[in-house]
Amino acid sequence: MVRRMVLAAAMVVAAAAVLVGGSRTPLKEGFYDSTCPQAEKIVKEFVKAHIPHAPDVAATLIRTHFHDCFVRGCDASVLLNATGGKEAEKDAAPNLTLRGFGFIDRIKALLEKKRPGVVSCADILALAARDSVGVIGGPFWSVPTGRRDGTVSIKQEALDQIPAPTMNFTTLLQSFRNMSLDLPDLVWLSGAHTIGISHCNSFSERLYNFTGRAVPGDVDPSLDPQYAATLRRKCKTLTDNTTIVEMDPGSFLTFDLSYYRGVLKRRGLFQSDAALITDATSKADILSVVNAPPEVFFQVFARSMVRMGAIDVKTGSEGEIRKHCALVNKH
Repeated sequence: MVRRMVLAAAMVVAAAAVLVGGSRTPLKEGFYDSTCPQAEKIVKEFVKAHIPHAPDVAATLIRTHFHDCFVRGCDASVLLNATGGKEAEKDAAPNLTLRGFGFIDRIKALLEKKRPGVVSCADILALAARDSVGVIGGPFWSVPTGRRDGTVSIKQEALDQIPAPTMNFTTLLQSFRNMSLDLPDLVWLSGAHTIGISHCNSFSERLYNFTGRAVPGDVDPSLDPQYAATLRRKCKTLTDNTTIVEMDPGSFLTFDLSYYRGVLKRRGLFQSDAALITDATSKADILSVVNAPPEVFFQVFARSMVRMGAIDVKTGSEGEIRKHCALVNKH
């Protein structure tokens, strides 16, 4: 099974320049080689200089890229501010804890100074997410570029499209299939939970109100009892929305396999984490990668990041290249 996963990953990464999301123009590696040859280097050097001082930003960059791609495709619509009294994606509950917008803005400013109006915010987000993973010990992979930026951002679409941490396996898998992703993508992209933190209110119902009755001891039975007790000591009430908890205890700043080991021990923080071992195929994939060298996980994770990064992209003459990532250009 390990060999099959590695071969599949290699085939996807090698065939990165393909037609995606119905676009007539493909993404391709080195898209900016002639128009802004230093683009990827500028992004990488900024990330390498700053992530070591704020390693938790790596998780939010991956999460922001993920949330962006699941709504209107990978077009940086998640970066847009609300305008004209209409709330944007970043105003939706799943995005209220996203950080790193200023991080992307600073990279954009450097690129605009080098080559104005050339490198899209969508590509900057994809590249910065990739580079941040490498800085904290994860894999490096080739990111096909050529995305253009969207001009529409709607709060309700984020609420409708972004997978919730409370989803069961069936609902979660359907959410991924709606984006032309598959079961392996669900399993490997969930591995990004090996880094980062979460606020208690994202999972507190598992601790205090799992059946909806809000009675004493109403704890999700799929949680390891000791882990549940630890979480209850940190998140003392159902409504705690300020306390934060490591998603991968003891290893939340390192990109490794410990997240999957925790899931197998019934120590996944979210219901969506626990859901991964309720399906036989998903659980078998996790067992296989946990018992393999870390490089195997790195390869399949990279494969799924490339696939996710190609969801409904805008290319060619679609969309625009924003001058400022939070604002649509004035025409």
